[in-house]
Amino acid sequence: MNSVIPSTLQCNVLQLHVAIIMDGNGRWAIRRGLRRSAGHRAGVQAVRRVVEAAPDCGVTMLTLFAFSSDNWMRPRDEVKALMWMLRGYLRSETQRFIDSGARLLVIGRRDRLAAQLRAEIHRVERATADGRRLTVRIAIDYSSRDSILRAATTLPTGRVSSREDFARLLASPNAITDTAPVVSQVDLLIRTGGEQRLSDFMLWESAYAELLFSDLMWPEFAADDLRAAVEEFHRRERRFGALRNPKPGAASGQGET
Repeated sequence: MNSVIPSTLQCNVLQLHVAIIMDGNGRWAIRRGLRRSAGHRAGVQAVRRVVEAAPDCGVTMLTLFAFSSDNWMRPRDEVKALMWMLRGYLRSETQRFIDSGARLLVIGRRDRLAAQLRAEIHRVERATADGRRLTVRIAIDYSSRDSILRAATTLPTGRVSSREDFARLLASPNAITDTAPVVSQVDLLIRTGGEQRLSDFMLWESAYAELLFSDLMWPEFAADDLRAAVEEFHRRERRFGALRNPKPGAASGQGET
């Protein structure tokens, strides 16, 4: 896929999995003389914009990095405010998700979350379980390396014989619902805030993801920016290790150069 697909043709056709590292909330606030918590509140509005725009961009799965396992090292007051905002987002958005046919899941560890937040996660996952138009996954207390390690150490002997089987095992501890969807590989990974690294996010699932780094701070990210990112995705040529148009008689299985 290396051509731009008009936005009017994107809805429910492409079935893209887009993952976003939502970076830059604190810097956005500081540049405006505000507390970092104000940036996180503005970031919640950006989440709403992107979730609403995603289906019309051909996105059927959206994974958002909200809080990494390393973020526990941040100041206690900031962590407390973040958790409070996450709980408020889950509570306030439930009906919006139901009305739009979207499903909300949370991935990552839950044993270190407050009981009230765990209860809110359980409630919203159950309430939105019938959503089919879009699956939104919020990564909270998430580490890709820890998830891979946990899956590897609990590997059932003789039961995992393919990458797909391992991917299911990798995802299985991350959602309390019994009907959590099989997680597709990430097609497009976006990071805002000007940084260019993965920060322990979706390492297994992003093996062949197209990467897009934006200088926009996350609170500045809008629906048009998501559409532009998807259009950029379609301008790129994805070969997955193969050649685009191999010459007749060329040996198969050779890597691209």
